[in-house]
Amino acid sequence: MGAIVENEVRHHKLLRDFLGTEHPENREGLEEFISSFKITQHNKGEILLKEGQTDKSLRFLVSGNIREYYQTETKESNIFFYTIPQFCTDLNSFQNITPSRKNQQCLTAVTLMSISRSTFTEFISKYSCGKSFLGRQFEKILAHKEKSEYNRTMKDPEELYKELLTGKGDWLNKVPQYHIASYLNITPETLSRIRKRIS
Repeated sequence: MGAIVENEVRHHKLLRDFLGTEHPENREGLEEFISSFKITQHNKGEILLKEGQTDKSLRFLVSGNIREYYQTETKESNIFFYTIPQFCTDLNSFQNITPSRKNQQCLTAVTLMSISRSTFTEFISKYSCGKSFLGRQFEKILAHKEKSEYNRTMKDPEELYKELLTGKGDWLNKVPQYHIASYLNITPETLSRIRKRIS
């Protein structure tokens, strides 16, 4: 078995394991769904999604790190980091065919598995588990959004950083500190002081 084929088998197994854990009740059409994904490689710094674009593919992160952020003419604000295998599509834009308000950039070299909206739409029309999959993913996104909005409104940066220590250690290990500072809406210098107080 060649290296390329071995990689493809490994990547598909990663997606299969993820779906088996997240959606254990949905087995119908699973192998067909997984086999529809194409593997792509992306360079550090590459933009995967830009504000105003419609997200046209369902993407699953195999390896690498991605930052998701809002951008104005004068400021960028990080809102999420993808550092472990998971779906990284703007599902609202993808499902409703509307322009995204988000941007996504590769912080490292990134490997993705993806399928087009048209392929996914065919899958949904063929198997009921497709609709269930979307519903579960949206539930997770809404829960995260509510928690994030509450935290950013009610907690100070030091409390938020402590939460990252306990719940998002992979972010702190894999994402540059100045991007973490942007997520916390503080300067890198303030983040450095917080880290010194906590350690």
